Amino acid sequence: MTDILSILVSLSLWVAMVRIASPLIFATLGELLCERAGVLNLGIEGIMVAGAFAGWFAAYSGLGLWPSVLVACLAGMGFGALHATLSVLFGLSQHVVGIGITLLATSSSYYAYRIALPEVTSPPKIDAFQNWAIPMLSGIPVLGPVFFNQTPLTYLAFVLTLALMLLLSHTPLGLAIRAVGENPSAVEAQGLSVAALRAGAVIAGSGLMGIGGSFLTLSSFNSFFFEMVNGRGWICIALVVFGAWKPGKAVAGAFLFSAFDAMQIRLQQTPLGAHMPYQVFLMLPYLLSILALIVSSRRASVPAALMQPFRKGER
Repeated sequence: MTDILSILVSLSLWVAMVRIASPLIFATLGELLCERAGVLNLGIEGIMVAGAFAGWFAAYSGLGLWPSVLVACLAGMGFGALHATLSVLFGLSQHVVGIGITLLATSSSYYAYRIALPEVTSPPKIDAFQNWAIPMLSGIPVLGPVFFNQTPLTYLAFVLTLALMLLLSHTPLGLAIRAVGENPSAVEAQGLSVAALRAGAVIAGSGLMGIGGSFLTLSSFNSFFFEMVNGRGWICIALVVFGAWKPGKAVAGAFLFSAFDAMQIRLQQTPLGAHMPYQVFLMLPYLLSILALIVSSRRASVPAALMQPFRKGER
């Protein structure tokens, strides 16, 4: 118990929580945008892998870090365009399309890695983003080191969270996106294009997923290696449900999961960790997140037209 309390009061735990949550925030916002428009994007896991690889390879090839983030975003948008074409324009099963996108994006990233670096056994490293302390704000006790001494990509995640909240709640475009996920026939009756709104949301959301993947290679690990996404995409889908399709609550869920994750890493280094298999600790954040998801999802309101294909003129 003493070890747990000492971990909870350590500043490093909460700093790590924000760092671990950052890629989840990008991808969760992207998935949320897709689902609010009525499209379940199960391609998220593969799109994050593609973003991680594209961003890392761009930086490894000599491109700057921010241009590399843009490359990762464009890679995600490319797979998002493919997803939108198949699921929105052709009305194919969103489940099948999403899983197909995940398989395609993952395998093509690994293939491209092997083609580009056939003789390399140890992934090359790059100069990744470094922490940037925001003047004055970083000096605030506790909150300063936790929230205002992170890498620039983490600050971008905060900004995008606020931007998506404003977009969905206070703009005509956000109202149209929410409406197309609830009642696409009503949107069509207003003279708006359901297909364009849904396709735009999927492409933009996939771009955010690509940035989320690039955070791992450009900000966390400064290298690309297989299995580095490690199921984060699937966690993001759960976080959208946890957040009841609201950006603020979904980001809070990302912080909750990352706090559990940061906690289990430190628990492994205590005497308790010496007597328990490390797999138990690895399982803890997922188990606790599932329990939280079960509790929160009972009151969640699913977008009424989620996963329902729409064809113009049909009622």
